Amino acid sequence: MSEFQSDLLRLLQERGHMHQITDAGALDALAMKEVVTGYVGFDPTAPSLHIGNLASIMLLKRLQQAGHRPIVIMGGGTAKVGDPSGKDETRQMLTEEKLASNIEGIKGSFEKILRFDDSENGALLINNDDWLSKLGYVELLRDVGPHFTINRMLTFDSVKTRLDREQPLTFIEFNYMIMQAYDYLVLNREYGCRLQLGGSDQWGNIVNGIELCRRIDGKEVYGYTAPLITRADGAKMGKSVDGAIWLNEDQLPAYDFWQYWRNTDDRDVGKFLRIFTDVPLVEIARLEALEGSEINDAKVVLANEVTKMVRGGDAAVSAAATAQETFAGGGAGNDLPTLSVGAAGMRIGAVLTELGFTASNGEAKRKIAEGAVKLDDQPITEPGFLVEAPEGKDLKLSLGKKKHAIVTR
Repeated sequence: MSEFQSDLLRLLQERGHMHQITDAGALDALAMKEVVTGYVGFDPTAPSLHIGNLASIMLLKRLQQAGHRPIVIMGGGTAKVGDPSGKDETRQMLTEEKLASNIEGIKGSFEKILRFDDSENGALLINNDDWLSKLGYVELLRDVGPHFTINRMLTFDSVKTRLDREQPLTFIEFNYMIMQAYDYLVLNREYGCRLQLGGSDQWGNIVNGIELCRRIDGKEVYGYTAPLITRADGAKMGKSVDGAIWLNEDQLPAYDFWQYWRNTDDRDVGKFLRIFTDVPLVEIARLEALEGSEINDAKVVLANEVTKMVRGGDAAVSAAATAQETFAGGGAGNDLPTLSVGAAGMRIGAVLTELGFTASNGEAKRKIAEGAVKLDDQPITEPGFLVEAPEGKDLKLSLGKKKHAIVTR
């Protein structure tokens, strides 16, 4: 039985989102008494978010499901500086145009997962550049600077780790925590925001904002973090051997997105169903108890539910059908990546590299030597093999058991 009384904290705890809370009792009482406005910040450093960010989006979704109001902060201002948290080197500076383009690309993910309307708990999307870029440097030093000590800032993991490794930490990055704290002050003043949420690596930044609100305005606000999600094999969530698992279709096809979840480690299925889907807990308990090959049924549910939420119902249905045809029927589904080799054909190494299945022709040769490459389910053993697609007939190219593509004329 949960120790919490509010729907909000009980829901967060039951779904596996809970790590640290600044004052759990007070936040629990507040969430029972009124609609709580809470926010998560996302710096637009790429044209799409990835599934590592999805855990934070789910915090906002749970907030809204429990009847409270989520705010998405697009870090158009903070991204100009760069968050040093968890980074070994200084981030590349992005232009105003690139930041605006990235924000435009990212917006769609939130619109699919959260409800944006004029209701009491309708989500808001706000760019912190609206106030950070208008803030004068001397004004920042005078009004905010006195509330931060260098001694304390040096103790935060984001700073300490970089310095311990004798890696450079620029003055501009050192200011990031001040800017993020200022965000909380503005959001509390303008929107009555009382809660900041994030991953556990954001704890120091969140605490800074809480203290700034208390010191300048005497306001009591709260912080909440979820555990950073790792897979059972110890790898960080959001990455695969082939790179980031992007939320946007133009960065990663729906089939590949679906397949990532379908390939979840047996040990992670229950955890991921709780965190990343709305499947009822009773059903999750049944699914994660499945054994042997039956656990694959739970993985299909996971892949379908997450893909439906992030990419839409049609994408989930199409990806699942492609997987069924590819793996069960021996065919080549419509969602697989496609490459045209033309009338002259293309060498197998070039085909694999062009599709992104291998990083180079050298890697392609190694995979061929390992017997991992098949064309229409027939092994390819010659590194110089010429792939020719007959007129009007598609070929299925496979690398191992998980990578498949369609080769056309």
